[in-house]
Amino acid sequence: MARVSPGEFIRQVRSESAKIVWPSRRETVMTGMMVVIMTSLLAVFFLGVDTAFSTIVHFLLGLLS
Repeated sequence: MARVSPGEFIRQVRSESAKIVWPSRRETVMTGMMVVIMTSLLAVFFLGVDTAFSTIVHFLLGLLS
């Protein structure tokens, strides 16, 4: 790998930094809301699955005693 001088490195960093496209405020808020919604849906789903498994295990353990 070729070594570059510090000045050349800084020039390359500035050149690459100019290519960055930042999301708008609206895009950021919409993405954040989608994350909150999907996280909530997954939490409810896993709560249901956990409750179902817990009920099944308690029923099976009750048969043994």
